[in-house]
Amino acid sequence: MQVSDASSRILAGLLEARTGQQLTMSRRWRIETALQPLMRERGIGSLDGLVAALVARSDESLAEAVVEALLNNETFFYRDRQAFELLLGPALRRLEAARRRERRLAIWCAGCSTGQEAYSIAMHFAEQKARWSGWTIDIIGTDVSRSAVEQAKSGVYSQFEVQRGLGVMQMMRWFEELPGAAWRIAPDLRRAVRFEIASLVGPAPPAEKFDIILCRNVLLYFSTEVRRTAFARLASAAADDGALMLGAGETVIGQTDAFASDPECRGLYLRVPERPERRRAAS
Repeated sequence: MQVSDASSRILAGLLEARTGQQLTMSRRWRIETALQPLMRERGIGSLDGLVAALVARSDESLAEAVVEALLNNETFFYRDRQAFELLLGPALRRLEAARRRERRLAIWCAGCSTGQEAYSIAMHFAEQKARWSGWTIDIIGTDVSRSAVEQAKSGVYSQFEVQRGLGVMQMMRWFEELPGAAWRIAPDLRRAVRFEIASLVGPAPPAEKFDIILCRNVLLYFSTEVRRTAFARLASAAADDGALMLGAGETVIGQTDAFASDPECRGLYLRVPERPERRRAAS
């Protein structure tokens, strides 16, 4: 099944307008694979026919379904475990010492997809319950995909999804098996995380300031201009000594002055506090 250049551009434009994500030429091979199930469901015989339906009708449900299908919701538990070990090891110990008086941490998983990243963090705290006794740990995950957020809230995953990144002991401890080779995450962990539908280039979720922000493998899909907007949102939401975790192929270098490489935890980034003159100029 072929898609014309015009239809390809329209579909890519719809995705970018709704989410900020670009569907570059190197990624447009995904269009056919991603949209085939939706076309079968709607009885549409070709990709050009799908685009014609989008253009001819004011069908918001179809447009939303197309965007949902084109989003890349790839994620798994403890993805890039080495980076997680840095974040939840030395970086977290530093924040623990700095927040010892307040005994509160706020963590934002931006572009959380189906929730495995946020639940991985919740597991870490739950497995060290005594250490964090008396602390308030706020974990929020946000994503532009409605279906991804709904799955994250349900905490239900396939056997394959659970086994990606988790050992057998964690799987047995934190999940209950459901009929049909599905697994549901423990109620305590579901209560430990809240999920919301939100765009990374929209307002940050409410919090005083986030001590840890994870925004991984999302920024690379943005144009330079949108990426700068996203970094500005992340910076405005981060505590002055907050830590930022990006994907392995992402960096702040040449993108923003609001974050700098963490000299103690290579691969993580620290919020650069605003200089007083910059704050005065902004006001």
